[in-house]
Amino acid sequence: MVMIISSAFDAGNIRLISMSGDTIELEIEKDHKSDFYQWFYFRLAGAQGREVTLKITNAGGAAYVDGWPDYRACMSVDRDEWVRVDATSYEDGVLTINLVPETDNIWLAYYVPYSMERHHDLVATVSALPGVEYQSLGKSLDGQDIDCLTIGEGDLTCWLYARQHPGESMAEWWMEGALEKLTDPDDPVSRSLRQRCTFHVIPNMNPDGSRRGHLRTNATGVNLNRVWHDPAEATEPEVFHVRNTMDDTGVDFAMDVHGDEAIPANFLAGFEGIPSWNEEQGGLFDKFGVILEGLSPDFQREKGYEVAKPGEANLSMSTTQLAERYGAVSMTLEMPFKDNFDLPDPIYGWSTERCKYLAYSCMDALHAMLPDLEARKAKKA
Repeated sequence: MVMIISSAFDAGNIRLISMSGDTIELEIEKDHKSDFYQWFYFRLAGAQGREVTLKITNAGGAAYVDGWPDYRACMSVDRDEWVRVDATSYEDGVLTINLVPETDNIWLAYYVPYSMERHHDLVATVSALPGVEYQSLGKSLDGQDIDCLTIGEGDLTCWLYARQHPGESMAEWWMEGALEKLTDPDDPVSRSLRQRCTFHVIPNMNPDGSRRGHLRTNATGVNLNRVWHDPAEATEPEVFHVRNTMDDTGVDFAMDVHGDEAIPANFLAGFEGIPSWNEEQGGLFDKFGVILEGLSPDFQREKGYEVAKPGEANLSMSTTQLAERYGAVSMTLEMPFKDNFDLPDPIYGWSTERCKYLAYSCMDALHAMLPDLEARKAKKA
């Protein structure tokens, strides 16, 4: 049987270069109107029982080359369970995946995909639950809705949003977990959160990039997390509409959920360096990290990004912009494409289930912080 490579489906990305025997050379497509690329997702058919070598020959030009060492590709036979391919290696700019497929159809991806179809199922399921309100904040450039789910009736305004960078699909798996937690009618933490907070949840900030198979940008090649200081409706309507809605609601607490290609750990990035930074606001960010570290063995505070010096924050990014604009306790959560190397899983790596468990812990940490956030809001009133 002739081997076939295909990626013309939701979130798919790969280009066939050549096929010689059981060796297949491939390239990752760049984001539209952008030089960013690293996300791949494709199907290999007709290779059952063959010792196949897949070579992604342009891996050396990817956006984050440090993401390839110690990386293992994700593989599935049913698009439900995804395991890691141990025989994944990177050398001389080429990512090589060696495997012997057990079936005639397998799927390979940079990380477990979260398709727009699953996104629609998530929105449909959650919006039908009691106490959940749905709103489309606007349209993307491809005409997709910017879906927002509002949960709770409390005075604290909390925003949770994910997938500004569409290839970071673990962020929407986290969102699925957060929504499961927040809508659980029997969980006492969730009941208290809904009583004391109003949550505005955007499971996917970048539906166009997600469906197109992009790593980092929207339909016009814009990195959404670099335009929060001055978003334009014509080129980045996703941020334009979301930030306008935030102007209406205010923001007390916010989490922007991402994935990091290189660092094999879960960590937070904050808003150090904003012009209005103060000890109280910064202290609450630090306290959240301490609480979360105590709740989840999958979270740590040693590894992470370099902290901005006073006055040197990049206000084009959402976390810093929200902290400066609204005085919010805002943060970016980063999860690994590889694994948490402090607590590794040899079969699944950093898995979708662990994303969801981390979301549960984040909501528990927020609940523990509520007295501090409420006192701060009362003081500002």
